[in-house]
Amino acid sequence: MSLIPWRPFSDLDKFFGDEDWLLPVVSNLGGTPAMDIYETDSDVVAEMDAPGVDPEKVRISVQDGILRVSGSSEEQKEDKQKGYMRREIRRGSFERAIRLPASVKEDAVEATYEKGILKIIMPKVALKEAPRIKVKILDSK
Repeated sequence: MSLIPWRPFSDLDKFFGDEDWLLPVVSNLGGTPAMDIYETDSDVVAEMDAPGVDPEKVRISVQDGILRVSGSSEEQKEDKQKGYMRREIRRGSFERAIRLPASVKEDAVEATYEKGILKIIMPKVALKEAPRIKVKILDSK
């Protein structure tokens, strides 16, 4: 009989060992399209690999610092005569929810779709500079 070592913190180690733990991803099971997120001086940009997705059926929302993208690619009926040996092309619905690394203007988000790439541009909220307070010097004479 072989012994299995007890590692009570292995799940915790996996959680913090993952590079993406700062931007948690909530998605459906079965795979989701790949997404890149990066910042420029004025925007947060998300690019999603979405070939075969009808851009008219994509729903995008930004609320409370979370970007949500959902949509679907058309299901095709399986052709019984083809005799598939492997089917890897994913079809059906997807949803991604990702916490954004900066505050954005939720009402100014724009999206484009070109050559299978969905690009979402979210302008950053301009940080207000705190007003300076002048120190009064009191004469202690």
